[in-house]
Amino acid sequence: MQPCGRPSILAFPAVPGHNFYVPKPPGLLLVENVERVVLGKRATIETAVAALLARGHVLLEDVPGVGKTVLARALARSVGAEFRRVQCTPDLLPSDVTGTAIFNMRDQAFEFRRGPVFTNLLLADEINRATPRTQSALLEAMEERQVTVDGTTHPLPDPFFLIATQNPIELAGTFPLPEAQLDRFLLRLSMGYPDEATEVEMMAAQKERHPLESLQPVIDGDRLQEVQRNVAHVYVHPSVLKYIQQLLARTRKDEHAQYGASPRGGLALMRASQGLAVIQGSPFVTPDHVQQLATAVLAHRIVVKSRSRVQGVDGTRIVDAALHEVEVPVDFEPV
Repeated sequence: MQPCGRPSILAFPAVPGHNFYVPKPPGLLLVENVERVVLGKRATIETAVAALLARGHVLLEDVPGVGKTVLARALARSVGAEFRRVQCTPDLLPSDVTGTAIFNMRDQAFEFRRGPVFTNLLLADEINRATPRTQSALLEAMEERQVTVDGTTHPLPDPFFLIATQNPIELAGTFPLPEAQLDRFLLRLSMGYPDEATEVEMMAAQKERHPLESLQPVIDGDRLQEVQRNVAHVYVHPSVLKYIQQLLARTRKDEHAQYGASPRGGLALMRASQGLAVIQGSPFVTPDHVQQLATAVLAHRIVVKSRSRVQGVDGTRIVDAALHEVEVPVDFEPV
């Protein structure tokens, strides 16, 4: 591995007192690099990086000022790849995202001008402020990794990773994401407020300048693609696959759920768990990996009954109930 702007090997001592080293997993390098900027959110960072390694997309949903955009930009800076940002507003058009055909007077022909979606890492800031028509322009890009304009299909660069942010408390002038759009996100995350010590450390670190300004990439696009391919080969024991399916089935039977988690949700949970296993240096997926990611992957895919929503029930509560009731497998290592 040859990280951008760093020595060819980033490693740590394998055994104290000895002079041999073992390289850190690329996913762990990403986590630790982002953690230099986003303080006190190790689990959230690991989950976001797991989505990146699993070739999924992330929805960051939380109140303003808790670091959603900083997390997205730090992750983009940690990967030596092209990054673009779209600030979503009600007047943003689909062509402003995907691109449009422009008539070239010199050549007397139409030529396609690519929009910001043609990048490796795209930040769609405040996506719920864009109209449904513009939101839907991202559906094909997220699922098929291509866009179709005027009947012509244009493939997106590889890798392609979308991070969208939204503020759940300001409803005026917003357009909630429909279930079909939510289902395209591998997982949904909330940052939450930092603890007291972390908040003080954060203010001290930003007295002169933001640490994000000096953050350097630790992995390039080619290496990221290689890791993404390797994620699919992480071993998943049949008992773990059955465990994931039983979690899905439990959400569908919940009395508060109008629609439980879809089969796509199960595939997403499996793939995200493989990504988390790579980050943590495990050659196989464990039930702990599944449990750590289950809420982030499944909760936003569950449609809660209207009367249950009034009672304060949400997808997170339904997933928590499933995790509590479904028996955890004890045999999950490769034979």
